[in-house]
Amino acid sequence: MTDQGSPRKQVNSFDVAKLAGVSRSAVSRTFTDGASVSEETRKKVIKAARELGYRVNVLARSLHKQKSDLVGVVAADLDNPFRAEQIDLLSQGLLERGFRPILLRGDPSADVADLIGSLLQYSVAGVIVTSDTPPEEICRECRENGVPLVVVNKSDPGAPVDRVVTDFEAGGRLAFEHLVASGCRKLAVVTPERSSFSINGRALAFEQIANDAGIPVIRIAWGAQTYEGGLEASTYVNRVRSEVDGLFCTADYLALGVLDGLRHDHGIKVPEEIQLIAYDDIVQASWRSYDMTTIVQSRRELCEITLNLLMQRLEKPELPQQVEVCGVSLKQRGTTFSN
Repeated sequence: MTDQGSPRKQVNSFDVAKLAGVSRSAVSRTFTDGASVSEETRKKVIKAARELGYRVNVLARSLHKQKSDLVGVVAADLDNPFRAEQIDLLSQGLLERGFRPILLRGDPSADVADLIGSLLQYSVAGVIVTSDTPPEEICRECRENGVPLVVVNKSDPGAPVDRVVTDFEAGGRLAFEHLVASGCRKLAVVTPERSSFSINGRALAFEQIANDAGIPVIRIAWGAQTYEGGLEASTYVNRVRSEVDGLFCTADYLALGVLDGLRHDHGIKVPEEIQLIAYDDIVQASWRSYDMTTIVQSRRELCEITLNLLMQRLEKPELPQQVEVCGVSLKQRGTTFSN
């Protein structure tokens, strides 16, 4: 009598081979991409595997091959619509290229070196980092283990890894030139209290270009890079409202909160009293309730470049370190005046 509560015996390739009437190597070839096996044998193996509920043990196979088809993706701020779309596109791109994404959350409290180290234990084929810049030591460990590492919008970790960065300087210049051309002369830039490499790069570029033009900029570093952080920052903007007629928010997600705070909590008309430009072009920026002018950085282009760097490194590990720059553009909407 079968005990319904007992776990079922794990089916292996020998069981499938026995039921299909083929060799175990034929089973292995059937489930190996590109391996030679006749159509008749393949059908027998697939039929037997389905009857038995057989699943290929990918991890065991990776141990044998010294490398899996897993690619680790380390990401933080997954509630940010920009990040969510970026991870979605990276996952789709990896699957289309025959790899399986494995996602680890790189929250501020997490040690990105530990996260990458844990991925190495799974014999991953590569690692993509979109959270904090990984330390030099773990970058070198990846290189010594033949595991390509691509970092996105992060500073140079000091080790020869491939990087993708958006053109912060062009973004800062576009934001400044648009606000000035729209009549603004009293500028402020809003950042989260703890700025990442990319957020700080956007703010510094804006400030530097304004400084070169002789226009002072108030920096408002307040709260987190979230909608709620933007709401909090709007309170400070309101305090200095007489000193500001043009606002550059360094991320759309933050700007949504700033915009709602200015309009609904402090009764400030945008763009009549303060014009606002943000950065990222997340989908919410185009919603009618926000209709927000922003600097566009294409998630699709960013992800395509990232994946191309990873594939190139897998194919030619000896390539020199590569740094690719992703361009930006301006999308004018209703939070600034057209010029």
